[in-house]
Amino acid sequence: MANILLFNQGNANGYLILAIVVILLLLSPAIVLCIIGLVLRKKKPKTSKTLFIIAGVYLLIGLGICGGATLFG
Repeated sequence: MANILLFNQGNANGYLILAIVVILLLLSPAIVLCIIGLVLRKKKPKTSKTLFIIAGVYLLIGLGICGGATLFG
């Protein structure tokens, strides 16, 4: 039974692409905040630090809730 679930012989490329798109959508706000923080690092260090903290909290909460939902869902 486990071999059937692990080795799916159907066309699963659609699911892989869908999973990659969903992960990119979930991570894109944090990536954008980090890029903006890097750009503002020299001019406004306090703003840059705030953006890094917000991006870190977003990742921590977002991945934690999604990871928990997949584990216990």
